Amino acid sequence: MPVTDSLEKREVVTAFLRHQGKILLVKRSEKVGSYRGYWSAISGYLEDPTPLAQAQREIREETGLESDDIQLIRCGKPLVIPSPEHHCCWVVHPFLFDIKNPHQIKLDWENSELSWLDPTSIDTYITVPMLQEAYHACLVE
Repeated sequence: MPVTDSLEKREVVTAFLRHQGKILLVKRSEKVGSYRGYWSAISGYLEDPTPLAQAQREIREETGLESDDIQLIRCGKPLVIPSPEHHCCWVVHPFLFDIKNPHQIKLDWENSELSWLDPTSIDTYITVPMLQEAYHACLVE
């Protein structure tokens, strides 16, 4: 039996925000439940009826950006990421959005820092598992 079959599946969304070719990464605060101090995109557990609705809600809650501040570019295929250390298997629904004005972003308590970077630099950060793969999933049509 593959390891993923024995782990509880936890569905999450990951929303990459892009402005003028750069993407936003945020550093997870010490107040979150997992991956404290790691860099990620805007993310959260799937609670809304659809992954897209959840991604939009997470963006609003974590950055203060409203629906008219963002434009969906692409939904990537979900990624399955085993995480035995968390006794689960993450099912990540990745999204890519363009934003109009990065100066409007106001981080909430879930993230302590933000960084705008060239997408090829993702692997120079200590990130949540397979963040670069999640980004690349958003580029494939």
